[in-house]
Amino acid sequence: MHIHILGICGTFMGGLAALAREAGHRVTGCDANVYPPMSDQLQALGIELTQGFGAEQMALQPDVFVIGNVVTRGEKFPLMEAILDAGAAYTSGPQWLAEHVLQGRHVLAVAGTHGKTSTTSMLAWILEHAGLQPGFLVGGVPQNFGVSAKLGSGRTPSAAGPSQGANAPSGGSEAPAGPSVGAPFVIEADEYDTAFFDKRSKFVHYRPRTAVLNNLEYDHADIFPDLAAIETQFHHLVRTVPASGRIVLNAREEALQRVLSRGCWSEVQRFGARKEESGALRARGEPQAFDVLRGSLKVARVEWSLIGEHNQLNALAAIAAAEHLGVTPEQSAAALAEFKNVRRRMELRGDVAGIKVYDDFAHHPTAIRTTVDGLRRRIAPAERILAIFEPRSNTMKLGTMKAQLPWALEAADLSFCHQGGLDWDAAEALAPMGAQAVVTANIDALVTAVLKAARPGDHLLCMSNGGFGGIHEKLLAALAQR
Repeated sequence: MHIHILGICGTFMGGLAALAREAGHRVTGCDANVYPPMSDQLQALGIELTQGFGAEQMALQPDVFVIGNVVTRGEKFPLMEAILDAGAAYTSGPQWLAEHVLQGRHVLAVAGTHGKTSTTSMLAWILEHAGLQPGFLVGGVPQNFGVSAKLGSGRTPSAAGPSQGANAPSGGSEAPAGPSVGAPFVIEADEYDTAFFDKRSKFVHYRPRTAVLNNLEYDHADIFPDLAAIETQFHHLVRTVPASGRIVLNAREEALQRVLSRGCWSEVQRFGARKEESGALRARGEPQAFDVLRGSLKVARVEWSLIGEHNQLNALAAIAAAEHLGVTPEQSAAALAEFKNVRRRMELRGDVAGIKVYDDFAHHPTAIRTTVDGLRRRIAPAERILAIFEPRSNTMKLGTMKAQLPWALEAADLSFCHQGGLDWDAAEALAPMGAQAVVTANIDALVTAVLKAARPGDHLLCMSNGGFGGIHEKLLAALAQR
Protein backbone atom coordinates (compact mmCIF):
# COMPACT_ATOMS: atom_id res chain seq x y z
CA MET A 1 0.00 0.00 0.00
CA HIS A 2 1.18 3.53 -0.81
CA ILE A 3 0.08 6.13 1.73
CA HIS A 4 0.69 9.86 1.40
CA ILE A 5 0.59 11.67 4.76
CA LEU A 6 -0.52 15.29 5.01
CA GLY A 7 1.15 16.88 8.04
CA ILE A 8 3.86 14.22 8.25
CA CYS A 9 6.26 16.23 10.42
CA GLY A 10 4.02 16.32 13.46
CA THR A 11 5.18 13.95 16.18
CA PHE A 12 2.14 11.69 15.84
CA MET A 13 2.03 11.60 12.04
CA GLY A 14 5.80 11.19 11.83
CA GLY A 15 5.57 8.20 14.15
CA LEU A 16 2.74 6.76 12.07
CA ALA A 17 4.95 7.15 8.99
CA ALA A 18 7.72 5.20 10.69
CA LEU A 19 5.31 2.37 11.61
CA ALA A 20 3.88 2.20 8.10
CA ARG A 21 7.37 2.09 6.59
CA GLU A 22 8.42 -0.68 8.98
CA ALA A 23 5.29 -2.65 8.09
CA GLY A 24 6.33 -2.64 4.43
CA HIS A 25 4.17 0.13 3.03
CA ARG A 26 5.41 2.82 0.66
CA VAL A 27 5.26 6.12 2.55
CA THR A 28 5.46 9.68 1.26
CA GLY A 29 4.31 12.87 2.90
CA CYS A 30 4.13 16.63 2.97
CA ASP A 31 4.21 19.43 5.50
CA ALA A 32 4.81 23.15 5.75
CA ASN A 33 7.32 23.35 8.59
CA VAL A 34 10.11 20.95 9.45
CA TYR A 35 12.27 20.87 12.58
CA PRO A 36 14.06 18.22 14.66
CA PRO A 37 13.68 15.67 16.04
CA MET A 38 10.99 14.47 13.60
CA SER A 39 12.71 15.82 10.49
CA ASP A 40 15.85 13.87 11.41
CA GLN A 41 13.86 10.67 11.91
CA LEU A 42 12.03 10.98 8.57
CA GLN A 43 15.31 11.62 6.77
CA ALA A 44 16.90 8.58 8.39
CA LEU A 45 13.97 6.42 7.25
CA GLY A 46 14.36 7.63 3.68
CA ILE A 47 10.78 8.87 3.49
CA GLU A 48 10.19 11.24 0.57
CA LEU A 49 9.00 14.61 1.86
CA THR A 50 7.32 17.36 -0.16
CA GLN A 51 7.35 20.92 1.13
CA GLY A 52 3.90 22.47 1.29
CA PHE A 53 0.40 21.23 0.45
CA GLY A 54 0.26 21.79 -3.30
CA ALA A 55 -2.41 20.09 -5.41
CA GLU A 56 0.28 18.74 -7.77
CA GLN A 57 0.86 15.98 -5.23
CA MET A 58 -2.27 14.28 -6.56
CA ALA A 59 0.06 12.95 -9.27
CA LEU A 60 1.58 10.59 -6.68
CA GLN A 61 -1.67 8.57 -6.84
CA PRO A 62 -1.37 6.87 -3.45
CA ASP A 63 -3.80 4.17 -2.37
CA VAL A 64 -4.96 6.48 0.41
CA PHE A 65 -4.23 9.96 1.73
CA VAL A 66 -3.77 10.05 5.52
CA ILE A 67 -4.86 13.43 6.86
CA GLY A 68 -3.24 15.03 9.91
CA ASN A 69 -5.24 17.33 12.16
CA VAL A 70 -3.14 20.31 11.08
CA VAL A 71 -5.10 20.22 7.79
CA THR A 72 -8.22 22.36 7.39
CA ARG A 73 -10.54 23.29 4.54
CA GLY A 74 -9.71 26.24 2.33
CA GLU A 75 -6.98 27.87 0.28
CA LYS A 76 -4.17 27.06 2.73
CA PHE A 77 -4.48 23.38 1.80
CA PRO A 78 -5.08 23.07 -1.96
CA LEU A 79 -4.10 19.39 -1.85
CA MET A 80 -7.00 18.65 0.51
CA GLU A 81 -9.40 20.48 -1.78
CA ALA A 82 -8.11 18.45 -4.73
CA ILE A 83 -8.56 15.20 -2.79
CA LEU A 84 -12.18 16.07 -2.06
CA ASP A 85 -12.88 17.20 -5.62
CA ALA A 86 -11.43 13.98 -7.05
CA GLY A 87 -13.28 11.74 -4.61
CA ALA A 88 -9.94 10.18 -3.67
CA ALA A 89 -9.64 7.82 -0.72
CA TYR A 90 -8.65 9.51 2.53
CA THR A 91 -8.68 8.74 6.25
CA SER A 92 -7.38 10.17 9.51
CA GLY A 93 -4.13 9.17 11.13
CA PRO A 94 -5.73 7.58 14.22
CA GLN A 95 -8.21 5.64 12.05
CA TRP A 96 -5.45 4.29 9.78
CA LEU A 97 -3.40 3.33 12.83
CA ALA A 98 -6.35 1.53 14.42
CA GLU A 99 -7.09 -0.49 11.29
CA HIS A 100 -3.55 -1.35 10.20
CA VAL A 101 -1.45 -1.49 13.37
CA LEU A 102 -3.49 -1.72 16.58
CA GLN A 103 -6.09 -4.29 15.63
CA GLY A 104 -5.47 -7.52 17.49
CA ARG A 105 -2.83 -6.03 19.79
CA HIS A 106 -2.95 -5.50 23.56
CA VAL A 107 -3.03 -1.70 23.42
CA LEU A 108 -1.76 0.23 26.43
CA ALA A 109 -2.85 3.86 26.01
CA VAL A 110 -1.45 6.69 28.12
CA ALA A 111 -3.74 9.72 28.40
CA GLY A 112 -3.49 12.93 30.42
CA THR A 113 -2.88 16.64 30.13
CA HIS A 114 0.75 16.27 31.20
CA GLY A 115 3.38 13.55 31.12
CA LYS A 116 1.96 11.47 28.27
CA THR A 117 5.22 11.29 26.35
CA SER A 118 7.39 10.53 29.37
CA THR A 119 5.00 7.93 30.80
CA THR A 120 4.49 6.23 27.44
CA SER A 121 8.27 6.02 27.05
CA MET A 122 8.70 4.63 30.55
CA LEU A 123 6.05 1.99 29.97
CA ALA A 124 7.48 0.94 26.61
CA TRP A 125 10.95 0.64 28.15
CA ILE A 126 9.65 -1.40 31.10
CA LEU A 127 7.99 -3.88 28.73
CA GLU A 128 11.10 -4.00 26.54
CA HIS A 129 13.32 -4.58 29.57
CA ALA A 130 10.97 -7.41 30.65
CA GLY A 131 11.44 -9.12 27.28
CA LEU A 132 7.96 -8.41 25.86
CA GLN A 133 9.34 -6.53 22.82
CA PRO A 134 6.45 -4.06 22.60
CA GLY A 135 5.45 -1.84 19.73
CA PHE A 136 5.05 1.82 20.58
CA LEU A 137 4.17 5.26 19.27
CA VAL A 138 5.42 8.18 21.35
CA GLY A 139 5.08 11.91 20.78
CA GLY A 140 8.83 12.34 21.12
CA VAL A 141 12.03 10.32 20.85
CA PRO A 142 12.73 8.05 23.86
CA GLN A 143 16.49 7.90 24.24
CA ASN A 144 16.39 4.22 25.21
CA PHE A 145 15.07 3.43 21.72
CA GLY A 146 16.30 6.31 19.54
CA VAL A 147 13.05 6.36 17.52
CA SER A 148 9.53 7.60 18.26
CA ALA A 149 7.73 4.53 16.92
CA LYS A 150 8.30 0.82 16.39
CA LEU A 151 6.02 -2.07 15.45
CA GLY A 152 7.67 -4.39 17.94
CA SER A 153 8.39 -8.05 17.42
CA GLY A 154 6.59 -8.81 20.66
CA ARG A 155 4.69 -11.84 21.77
CA THR A 156 1.87 -12.12 24.23
CA PRO A 157 2.99 -12.43 27.86
CA SER A 158 2.06 -16.13 27.60
CA ALA A 159 4.70 -16.52 24.84
CA ALA A 160 2.33 -17.13 21.94
CA GLY A 161 4.01 -17.96 18.69
CA PRO A 162 4.39 -15.58 15.75
CA SER A 163 1.54 -14.89 13.39
CA GLN A 164 0.87 -12.70 10.39
CA GLY A 165 -1.60 -10.62 12.38
CA ALA A 166 -3.26 -7.41 11.24
CA ASN A 167 -0.08 -5.57 10.36
CA ALA A 168 0.39 -6.93 6.87
CA PRO A 169 -0.07 -4.28 4.18
CA SER A 170 -2.67 -4.86 1.48
CA GLY A 171 -1.26 -5.02 -2.03
CA GLY A 172 2.37 -5.10 -3.10
CA SER A 173 4.95 -7.61 -1.94
CA GLU A 174 4.33 -9.87 1.01
CA ALA A 175 5.30 -8.24 4.31
CA PRO A 176 7.31 -10.00 6.99
CA ALA A 177 5.37 -11.73 9.74
CA GLY A 178 4.12 -9.20 12.27
CA PRO A 179 3.79 -9.43 16.03
CA SER A 180 1.50 -12.05 17.46
CA VAL A 181 -2.13 -11.36 18.21
CA GLY A 182 -2.32 -9.85 21.69
CA ALA A 183 1.26 -8.59 21.63
CA PRO A 184 1.64 -5.28 23.50
CA PHE A 185 1.54 -1.90 21.80
CA VAL A 186 2.07 1.24 23.90
CA ILE A 187 0.63 4.49 22.55
CA GLU A 188 0.54 8.09 23.67
CA ALA A 189 -3.18 8.79 23.75
CA ASP A 190 -3.84 12.41 22.86
CA GLU A 191 -7.17 14.07 23.60
CA TYR A 192 -6.75 16.55 20.74
CA ASP A 193 -9.23 16.16 17.89
CA THR A 194 -8.67 13.58 15.16
CA ALA A 195 -9.10 15.56 11.92
CA PHE A 196 -11.19 18.35 10.43
CA PHE A 197 -13.77 15.72 9.45
CA ASP A 198 -13.65 13.79 12.76
CA LYS A 199 -13.79 15.99 15.86
CA ARG A 200 -13.56 13.13 18.35
CA SER A 201 -10.39 12.89 20.43
CA LYS A 202 -7.67 10.78 18.83
CA PHE A 203 -7.67 8.28 21.67
CA VAL A 204 -11.20 6.98 21.05
CA HIS A 205 -9.82 5.13 18.02
CA TYR A 206 -7.27 3.10 19.97
CA ARG A 207 -9.56 0.75 21.99
CA PRO A 208 -7.03 0.05 24.74
CA ARG A 209 -7.06 -2.94 27.06
CA THR A 210 -4.96 -0.95 29.54
CA ALA A 211 -5.72 2.79 29.82
CA VAL A 212 -3.64 5.16 31.92
CA LEU A 213 -5.48 8.31 33.02
CA ASN A 214 -2.51 10.26 34.30
CA ASN A 215 -4.03 13.67 35.10
CA LEU A 216 -6.58 16.08 33.67
CA GLU A 217 -6.61 19.88 33.47
CA TYR A 218 -8.07 22.40 31.08
CA ASP A 219 -6.06 22.65 27.86
CA HIS A 220 -6.60 22.94 24.09
CA ALA A 221 -8.73 26.05 24.42
CA ASP A 222 -8.90 26.19 20.64
CA ILE A 223 -11.17 23.14 20.50
CA PHE A 224 -12.61 22.62 24.02
CA PRO A 225 -14.82 25.29 25.63
CA ASP A 226 -14.16 24.09 29.18
CA LEU A 227 -12.82 21.26 31.31
CA ALA A 228 -16.17 19.47 31.34
CA ALA A 229 -15.93 19.02 27.56
CA ILE A 230 -12.55 17.30 27.94
CA GLU A 231 -13.92 15.12 30.73
CA THR A 232 -16.61 13.94 28.29
CA GLN A 233 -13.93 12.85 25.82
CA PHE A 234 -12.04 11.02 28.57
CA HIS A 235 -15.22 9.17 29.44
CA HIS A 236 -15.58 8.15 25.80
CA LEU A 237 -12.14 6.54 26.24
CA VAL A 238 -13.24 4.79 29.45
CA ARG A 239 -16.25 3.38 27.57
CA THR A 240 -13.93 1.60 25.12
CA VAL A 241 -11.97 -0.35 27.76
CA PRO A 242 -13.26 -3.95 28.10
CA ALA A 243 -14.36 -5.47 31.38
CA SER A 244 -11.19 -7.59 31.39
CA GLY A 245 -9.11 -4.43 30.95
CA ARG A 246 -7.54 -2.10 33.47
CA ILE A 247 -7.84 1.63 34.05
CA VAL A 248 -4.82 3.11 35.81
CA LEU A 249 -6.04 6.24 37.59
CA ASN A 250 -4.28 9.13 39.33
CA ALA A 251 -5.87 9.19 42.78
CA ARG A 252 -5.12 12.91 43.23
CA GLU A 253 -7.18 14.17 40.30
CA GLU A 254 -10.74 15.29 41.04
CA ALA A 255 -11.47 15.68 37.34
CA LEU A 256 -10.65 12.01 36.74
CA GLN A 257 -12.88 10.99 39.65
CA ARG A 258 -15.70 12.84 37.89
CA VAL A 259 -14.90 11.00 34.68
CA LEU A 260 -15.24 7.59 36.36
CA SER A 261 -18.39 8.66 38.21
CA ARG A 262 -20.13 8.72 34.83
CA GLY A 263 -19.63 4.97 34.57
CA CYS A 264 -16.80 2.46 34.68
CA TRP A 265 -16.89 -1.18 33.57
CA SER A 266 -13.25 -2.21 34.09
CA GLU A 267 -10.82 -2.92 36.90
CA VAL A 268 -9.35 0.28 38.37
CA GLN A 269 -5.80 0.49 39.74
CA ARG A 270 -5.24 3.78 41.56
CA PHE A 271 -1.85 5.40 42.05
CA GLY A 272 -0.39 8.52 43.60
CA ALA A 273 -2.43 8.57 46.80
CA ARG A 274 -0.90 10.95 49.34
CA LYS A 275 -1.56 8.57 52.22
CA GLU A 276 -2.14 4.87 52.68
CA GLU A 277 -5.04 3.62 50.58
CA SER A 278 -5.93 -0.04 50.17
CA GLY A 279 -4.61 -1.44 46.90
CA ALA A 280 -3.32 1.89 45.57
CA LEU A 281 0.30 2.43 44.58
CA ARG A 282 2.08 5.37 46.17
CA ALA A 283 5.60 6.70 46.59
CA ARG A 284 7.64 7.27 49.73
CA GLY A 285 10.78 9.34 49.37
CA GLU A 286 12.28 11.92 47.01
CA PRO A 287 11.57 11.75 43.26
CA GLN A 288 15.13 10.58 42.48
CA ALA A 289 14.97 7.66 44.95
CA PHE A 290 11.72 6.34 46.39
CA ASP A 291 9.95 3.25 47.63
CA VAL A 292 6.85 2.02 45.84
CA LEU A 293 4.15 1.03 48.32
CA ARG A 294 0.91 -0.86 47.89
CA GLY A 295 -1.03 0.15 50.93
CA SER A 296 1.61 -0.15 53.66
CA LEU A 297 3.63 -2.86 51.89
CA LYS A 298 6.83 -1.93 50.06
CA VAL A 299 6.80 -3.66 46.65
CA ALA A 300 9.77 -2.00 44.90
CA ARG A 301 12.33 0.79 45.08
CA VAL A 302 13.09 3.18 42.22
CA GLU A 303 16.48 4.87 41.97
CA TRP A 304 16.97 6.71 38.69
CA SER A 305 18.20 9.90 37.01
CA LEU A 306 14.90 11.75 36.57
CA ILE A 307 13.79 14.63 38.73
CA GLY A 308 10.47 16.14 39.81
CA GLU A 309 7.39 14.86 41.57
CA HIS A 310 5.61 14.74 38.21
CA ASN A 311 8.04 12.07 37.03
CA GLN A 312 7.60 10.16 40.27
CA LEU A 313 3.86 10.00 39.52
CA ASN A 314 4.56 9.08 35.90
CA ALA A 315 6.68 6.18 37.14
CA LEU A 316 3.89 4.91 39.40
CA ALA A 317 1.48 5.01 36.46
CA ALA A 318 3.87 3.06 34.24
CA ILE A 319 4.50 0.47 36.97
CA ALA A 320 0.75 -0.05 37.48
CA ALA A 321 0.13 -0.41 33.74
CA ALA A 322 3.00 -2.87 33.24
CA GLU A 323 1.70 -4.96 36.11
CA HIS A 324 -1.43 -5.61 34.04
CA LEU A 325 0.82 -7.58 31.66
CA GLY A 326 2.45 -9.52 34.47
CA VAL A 327 5.54 -7.36 34.94
CA THR A 328 6.23 -7.07 38.66
CA PRO A 329 6.94 -3.71 40.32
CA GLU A 330 10.48 -4.97 41.08
CA GLN A 331 11.05 -5.65 37.38
CA SER A 332 9.68 -2.23 36.50
CA ALA A 333 11.95 -0.53 39.04
CA ALA A 334 14.98 -2.29 37.56
CA ALA A 335 13.99 -1.02 34.11
CA LEU A 336 13.46 2.55 35.33
CA ALA A 337 16.98 2.55 36.80
CA GLU A 338 18.16 2.38 33.17
CA PHE A 339 15.58 4.80 31.76
CA LYS A 340 17.13 7.71 29.84
CA ASN A 341 14.03 9.89 29.38
CA VAL A 342 12.87 11.50 26.14
CA ARG A 343 14.57 14.05 23.96
CA ARG A 344 13.43 17.56 24.85
CA ARG A 345 12.55 16.56 28.41
CA MET A 346 15.07 18.44 30.55
CA GLU A 347 17.63 17.59 27.87
CA LEU A 348 21.02 19.16 28.51
CA ARG A 349 22.04 20.69 25.19
CA GLY A 350 25.40 22.06 26.28
CA ASP A 351 27.59 23.54 29.01
CA VAL A 352 29.72 26.60 28.24
CA ALA A 353 31.90 28.20 30.93
CA GLY A 354 29.79 26.69 33.69
CA ILE A 355 26.48 27.82 32.17
CA LYS A 356 24.16 24.93 31.28
CA VAL A 357 21.53 25.16 28.52
CA TYR A 358 18.52 22.80 28.66
CA ASP A 359 15.70 22.04 26.23
CA ASP A 360 12.26 21.10 27.56
CA PHE A 361 8.84 20.63 25.94
CA ALA A 362 6.89 22.29 28.78
CA HIS A 363 4.26 24.77 27.53
CA HIS A 364 1.19 24.49 29.79
CA PRO A 365 1.54 26.56 33.02
CA THR A 366 1.36 23.46 35.22
CA ALA A 367 4.04 21.72 33.15
CA ILE A 368 6.24 24.83 33.30
CA ARG A 369 5.88 24.97 37.07
CA THR A 370 6.68 21.30 37.63
CA THR A 371 9.64 21.46 35.24
CA VAL A 372 11.16 24.49 36.98
CA ASP A 373 10.48 22.94 40.39
CA GLY A 374 12.12 19.67 39.35
CA LEU A 375 15.27 21.48 38.27
CA ARG A 376 15.24 23.56 41.47
CA ARG A 377 15.29 20.39 43.56
CA ARG A 378 18.34 19.10 41.70
CA ILE A 379 20.65 22.11 41.71
CA ALA A 380 22.59 23.76 44.54
CA PRO A 381 20.75 26.48 46.52
CA ALA A 382 23.13 29.19 45.29
CA GLU A 383 22.66 28.33 41.60
CA ARG A 384 20.14 30.24 39.52
CA ILE A 385 17.46 29.17 37.06
CA LEU A 386 16.84 31.43 34.07
CA ALA A 387 13.51 30.30 32.58
CA ILE A 388 13.29 31.08 28.84
CA PHE A 389 9.95 30.29 27.23
CA GLU A 390 7.55 31.01 24.42
CA PRO A 391 3.76 30.68 24.80
CA ARG A 392 3.47 28.76 21.52
CA SER A 393 0.67 26.21 21.98
CA ASN A 394 -2.75 27.09 20.60
CA THR A 395 -4.08 27.43 24.14
CA MET A 396 -1.30 29.78 25.21
CA LYS A 397 -1.55 31.84 22.00
CA LEU A 398 -5.19 32.50 22.86
CA GLY A 399 -4.10 33.89 26.22
CA THR A 400 -6.49 31.60 28.08
CA MET A 401 -3.94 30.81 30.79
CA LYS A 402 -1.78 33.93 30.75
CA ALA A 403 -2.76 34.83 34.31
CA GLN A 404 -1.17 31.57 35.53
CA LEU A 405 2.29 32.38 34.16
CA PRO A 406 3.64 34.22 37.23
CA TRP A 407 2.59 31.23 39.34
CA ALA A 408 4.20 28.83 36.87
CA LEU A 409 7.50 30.70 36.92
CA GLU A 410 7.80 31.67 40.58
CA ALA A 411 10.57 29.13 41.32
CA ALA A 412 12.80 30.65 38.61
CA ASP A 413 15.24 33.42 39.48
CA LEU A 414 14.68 35.23 36.17
CA SER A 415 12.22 34.64 33.35
CA PHE A 416 12.49 35.59 29.67
CA CYS A 417 9.44 35.46 27.39
CA HIS A 418 9.19 35.58 23.60
CA GLN A 419 6.26 37.85 22.65
CA GLY A 420 6.29 36.95 18.95
CA GLY A 421 3.02 35.61 17.52
CA LEU A 422 0.89 36.65 20.50
CA ASP A 423 -2.22 38.80 20.33
CA TRP A 424 -2.03 39.54 24.06
CA ASP A 425 0.54 41.52 26.03
CA ALA A 426 3.00 39.17 27.71
CA ALA A 427 4.63 42.07 29.59
CA GLU A 428 1.28 42.92 31.17
CA ALA A 429 0.66 39.26 32.11
CA LEU A 430 4.11 39.00 33.72
CA ALA A 431 3.95 42.42 35.41
CA PRO A 432 3.39 40.87 38.88
CA MET A 433 6.91 39.44 38.59
CA GLY A 434 8.46 42.90 38.30
CA ALA A 435 12.13 42.96 37.30
CA GLN A 436 12.28 39.15 37.41
CA ALA A 437 10.57 38.96 34.00
CA VAL A 438 11.86 40.21 30.64
CA VAL A 439 9.75 40.19 27.45
CA THR A 440 11.20 40.61 23.95
CA ALA A 441 9.64 40.80 20.49
CA ASN A 442 12.03 38.41 18.74
CA ILE A 443 14.47 35.56 19.36
CA ASP A 444 17.64 37.58 18.78
CA ALA A 445 16.58 40.15 21.36
CA LEU A 446 15.75 37.32 23.75
CA VAL A 447 19.22 35.82 23.32
CA THR A 448 20.81 39.24 23.94
CA ALA A 449 18.80 39.75 27.13
CA VAL A 450 19.68 36.29 28.45
CA LEU A 451 23.38 36.76 27.68
CA LYS A 452 23.39 40.05 29.56
CA ALA A 453 22.02 38.34 32.66
CA ALA A 454 23.72 34.91 32.53
CA ARG A 455 26.71 34.12 34.73
CA PRO A 456 28.70 30.98 35.60
CA GLY A 457 26.65 28.47 37.57
CA ASP A 458 23.36 29.45 35.91
CA HIS A 459 20.93 26.98 34.38
CA LEU A 460 19.23 28.27 31.22
CA LEU A 461 15.97 26.36 30.90
CA CYS A 462 14.40 26.81 27.44
CA MET A 463 10.74 25.70 27.27
CA SER A 464 8.61 25.41 24.13
CA ASN A 465 6.56 22.84 22.23
CA GLY A 466 8.19 23.99 19.00
CA GLY A 467 11.65 24.62 17.62
CA PHE A 468 11.91 27.99 19.46
CA GLY A 469 13.85 29.51 16.58
CA GLY A 470 16.92 27.42 17.34
CA ILE A 471 17.47 29.37 20.54
CA HIS A 472 19.49 26.59 22.19
CA GLU A 473 22.19 26.64 19.52
CA LYS A 474 22.15 30.45 19.43
CA LEU A 475 22.67 30.66 23.18
CA LEU A 476 25.49 28.10 23.17
CA ALA A 477 27.23 29.79 20.25
CA ALA A 478 26.93 33.22 21.83
CA LEU A 479 28.17 31.96 25.18
CA ALA A 480 31.17 30.36 23.48
CA GLN A 481 32.01 33.64 21.72
CA ARG A 482 31.65 35.55 24.98
